[in-house]
Amino acid sequence: MITHPLDLESRLRPPPRNFDALFLVNGALLVMFFLLFGSRFVLAPGLGLDFALPEMPGAMAGAATATVVISVPRSNMVLVESGLYNYEQLRGWLEERGRREPGLGLLVRADRNVPSGDLFILSEMAERAGFRVQLAAEPAGSGNRPGAN
Repeated sequence: MITHPLDLESRLRPPPRNFDALFLVNGALLVMFFLLFGSRFVLAPGLGLDFALPEMPGAMAGAATATVVISVPRSNMVLVESGLYNYEQLRGWLEERGRREPGLGLLVRADRNVPSGDLFILSEMAERAGFRVQLAAEPAGSGNRPGAN
């Protein structure tokens, strides 16, 4: 009696006999939530914030609208709306998308550290798939440098 001075334990309801159904329903709801609303970008680490487009005089003069945008933060790594691909996977994605919707414009947002040879490879892949290719650049002196501001 000294350890239970108010005898609160006798006034509590008994615990339910079976939690199995509630446990399974909660587990199923969690799985459904992550399948329906999940994204590979939510739980996976993202790209760094030091992405910078190259600067070029007169970059805005040739600007045109593009229906598909891909980002190339480094060599053999391409970020599209459906995920992260290497060049071989991107080739299949471009061919499938080009068959489904011919005549699309493709904007390639490549980091300034991506080799120009990679840009030629990407342009050739996209043109063979039926895309009009345009490379993204910032006007000269725009201050688009990592750590600027």
